[in-house]
Amino acid sequence: MARRPTPPGTPETTGIGHVIDLVRSTIPPLHPAGLPFVAAPLAVAVLGGKRKWVRRTGLVAAAACATFFRHPNRVPPNRAGVVVAPADGEIALVDTAVPPAELGLGEQPLPRVSIFLSVLDVHVQRIPFSGTVVDVRHQDGQFRSADLPEASTVNERTSLVLELADGRRLVVVQIAGLLARRIVCDAVVGDKVTIGDTYGLIRFGSRVDTYFPAGTELLVQPGQRTIGGETVLAELS
Repeated sequence: MARRPTPPGTPETTGIGHVIDLVRSTIPPLHPAGLPFVAAPLAVAVLGGKRKWVRRTGLVAAAACATFFRHPNRVPPNRAGVVVAPADGEIALVDTAVPPAELGLGEQPLPRVSIFLSVLDVHVQRIPFSGTVVDVRHQDGQFRSADLPEASTVNERTSLVLELADGRRLVVVQIAGLLARRIVCDAVVGDKVTIGDTYGLIRFGSRVDTYFPAGTELLVQPGQRTIGGETVLAELS
């Protein structure tokens, strides 16, 4: 198996240290929000004693939760003006729509990209473009299937409004789904955020909508797969 090249100036790692580095680079870390979900079934497995089915069930559940809450490292593109996907998943909609009414951003339809996350996708959300958080709003709602078009307006959601350096605004909306009953948003008003930063998470299965400034040309199509923090959705002029 070919070995990953070592950047110039990096100290050489051998033996057990090299193995540990390989494991770290292959197995993504766990998002802190997932720790209780992994710890609980592990405790069940440990306390299961000689009951093999209890231990196995606990270990399988812990592994499934660790997979769901994985938090892989991502490297955003360094091209100026690009907007990256805020989430992993499949693009369900590329259209124009009015941003959530609770944000008070008017009735003008804006370019929108909707990404559907299955339970198998990475579920952390990332900042699509560097800027300042100027609004965060949570809206209670229903828990319809997140792949339905009406989920944008009727489902429970949390919206994040970013103000860019030129004054334009970008909106990212975390939308709950059939299984998603908890939206986590760590960003607060006033935060200076950078493209690719992790800011939230949705449990379990969901959708993320991105609304772009008027006139933005979108570079993706429905059915495409996205990698959060890396896939380019649009390029702002």
